[in-house]
Amino acid sequence: MKNILIIGNGISGITAARHIRKMSDYEITVISAETDHFFSRTALMYIYMGHMKYEHTKPYEDWFWEKNKIKLVRDFVTSINCDGKSVDLKSGKKMNYDMLILGTGSKPNKFGWPGQDLIGVQGMYSLQDLENMEVYTKNIRQAVIVGGGLIGIEMAEMLHSRNIPVTFLVREQSFWNNILPAEESDIVNRHIRNHHVDLRLETELKEILSDENGRVRAVITNKGEEISCQFVGLTAGVHPNIEFIKSSKINTDKGIVVNEFFETNIPDVYAIGDCAQFDPPIKGRKPIEQVWYTGRMHGETVAQTICGKRTAYQPGPWFNSAKFFDIEYQVYGNIRNDLPEHEDSLYWEHENGKKSIRIAFDKATTKVLGFNLMGIRYRHDVCDRWIRREAILKEVIQNLKKANFDPEFYKEYEDQVLMSYNKKFPVDQVSSTSRRGLFSVFS
Repeated sequence: MKNILIIGNGISGITAARHIRKMSDYEITVISAETDHFFSRTALMYIYMGHMKYEHTKPYEDWFWEKNKIKLVRDFVTSINCDGKSVDLKSGKKMNYDMLILGTGSKPNKFGWPGQDLIGVQGMYSLQDLENMEVYTKNIRQAVIVGGGLIGIEMAEMLHSRNIPVTFLVREQSFWNNILPAEESDIVNRHIRNHHVDLRLETELKEILSDENGRVRAVITNKGEEISCQFVGLTAGVHPNIEFIKSSKINTDKGIVVNEFFETNIPDVYAIGDCAQFDPPIKGRKPIEQVWYTGRMHGETVAQTICGKRTAYQPGPWFNSAKFFDIEYQVYGNIRNDLPEHEDSLYWEHENGKKSIRIAFDKATTKVLGFNLMGIRYRHDVCDRWIRREAILKEVIQNLKKANFDPEFYKEYEDQVLMSYNKKFPVDQVSSTSRRGLFSVFS
């Protein structure tokens, strides 16, 4: 019987364990130093905000693991012996494996800022980070967040929920404009400020100052301004958590180098999730995918190979979702922040400045390439199908109501998008169609 060892109990590692168990009777052991049980990392913010308790973030009851014969070990892996097929643990124990899956996740970036290791300065990734944030933000007067990404805006919302004033330092000219087109980025800028967050664009952290007890008391920006604060959130992105792996024979670059089967250069050693780096990259995708849903797909795919059905990763069109305070964001397919010469997009924005729909397409063929949605929900399966079969823009516009996924009694805006289309393409007018029933969505 094969012995499968999985390092990391995040979405990728646990998905791999579950699917291996469905297909085999292999011995499965999951090692994690973070928590006893798998939990939803994306729900950490809601624990801080009082919407959930930690136990509510666990998708499976604690008895699930023993019942399904998945052994859980709470420990920290310090080294990997590839020749002897074993790992060393911080507790002094050694564990052997027949196959090893590395799902070690990410760590918040630090860029050598003076004072970055002071008390009250931290990232937001692990349960321990949440616990530290609870301690360090108690009774504080002011907080500063550094870095304009998704974790940064989540932390801003967390602090805002406790009425803690926040200054948000973003080095770019506009929030997340390396990902979002200008119009959508402007929507987020306005929304952040409407929530009384002091958004400072084109502003970078230069130094963090300490009080007499080794705790943060202020930051200095690249503009020479001193901002008083008692907490600093470092949210300038994350990087693969692979420090202990670099001393092994496993090839690493920015992440653990894998092929499309998640195989490393060492036989029987695989890497999945945030720590995996595809070489070469999967067509149309980035070398490192640090998104919850891709981590799940990684786990499902590698389980097939582990159980004897060698399966390449074929993720299909890109998808991601997030939330900017109370504006939901979805992206399907390729939406670039700066359109290349051969692409164009149809863009509609609601007069309230909180909702928008963008459909990107190829200029020459009008084949739809992707959808960007702010404050509006579309059906994943419908958008994915249109992109996969290269539907043309006119067809999508004619059937756009099929994609709508907002609940009953919500306002719908597809007719307004149609009007934008007719204005952009006056010689190719499309008539408005009535709302079809639910079952037509899947026709």
